[in-house]
Amino acid sequence: MADITTSIAGLKMKNPVMLASGILGQTGESLLRIAREGGAGAVVSKSLGSEERDGHGNPCVLESGHGILNSMGLPNPGIDDFGGEIRKALEGGVPVIGSIFASDPDDFSELGRKMEGYGAHAVELNLSCPHADRVGLEIGSDPVMVRDIVKAVKSSLRIPVLAKLSPMVPDISVTAVAVEEAGGDGIVAINTIRAMKIAPEVGKPVLKNKVGGLSGPAVKPIGVRCVYEMTSAVDIPVVGVGGIMTGNDALEYLMAGASAVQIGSGVHYRGITVFREVANELETFLESHGYEGLGDIIGIAKG
Repeated sequence: MADITTSIAGLKMKNPVMLASGILGQTGESLLRIAREGGAGAVVSKSLGSEERDGHGNPCVLESGHGILNSMGLPNPGIDDFGGEIRKALEGGVPVIGSIFASDPDDFSELGRKMEGYGAHAVELNLSCPHADRVGLEIGSDPVMVRDIVKAVKSSLRIPVLAKLSPMVPDISVTAVAVEEAGGDGIVAINTIRAMKIAPEVGKPVLKNKVGGLSGPAVKPIGVRCVYEMTSAVDIPVVGVGGIMTGNDALEYLMAGASAVQIGSGVHYRGITVFREVANELETFLESHGYEGLGDIIGIAKG
């Protein structure tokens, strides 16, 4: 049997397929279900802020061509009410990563300390939401701000710190280097891409917020390119995200240099067992092509 275990920043995973933040991650029960029934190698919570947030009004989610457009606006119950959810998720026996968002280094650090206190194995810094005021792209597009936030959180925590980055920058490698220089333990990329849809019948944007984030198959080539570029620029591990529906999709990211992948929209298209199915498809590929494990293919496309 081919070895499909992997490790991200010291977090050991039975397979490299993780739940992405924002999908079925707002309760401990749903995270537990993804771990047990879905077969995910790790789970990431919904992004949590310091206070309860309603998000944007409806319509805020729609299918658009080869992807999903959403403008949820980071709705969440606030981190103070999330401790029980993290503790429930820990029953799944896989690494639990707490996603957090804020507008400055001090707030990120405070949220990180709370996640660590709840028992999260790592934190993921959401530095790149494309449709949330004051906590979105303006943070992730500034390498100096990224460096300051990562450095502040790292100095406050003992658990690993991962930074989730946006592709909507001139050179994502520059931002990746900023994460590494600040002591970040890993990078997650990419987040959704700023986009919109207009209804010709009424001549107006469909989403209540007008602009949302595009995910799904349409963004996969962008995500693969970003992973390829970042893993050529930094030595810390990168987790690839964006449009992964099948084992072949995951292989593209892994061969571009990713050490693991996250699935979000794939849950909509294939159901919660997509994690186990993609992991099985990866294992089948490795065995049929004579590879002993993931280590034989990670970054192989770099020649």
